[in-house]
Amino acid sequence: MFHFVYILFSHKDMGIYIGFTDNLPRRIKEHHQGNVKSTENRRPIDLIYFEGYKNKKDALQREMYLKTGWGRNYLKKIIKNYFLNNSKI
Repeated sequence: MFHFVYILFSHKDMGIYIGFTDNLPRRIKEHHQGNVKSTENRRPIDLIYFEGYKNKKDALQREMYLKTGWGRNYLKKIIKNYFLNNSKI
């Protein structure tokens, strides 16, 4: 089983959401349907990045890192072309 860290882009507020799940398709569907409290008012959203891990603890640590300033700087570098056109993070 894989565990995923994923990044969503909100077209409403031009920001990002960083999350964790063990079932990426189901979780993205929940976000799109408005069933996730933290993103229900930020739709429409797009999945713009994800990473998969075999170990849950590794995935959770990665999620926490990406939520830091250093992590957001890392994200800006690896998906810079997307952010140049879409985001204000």
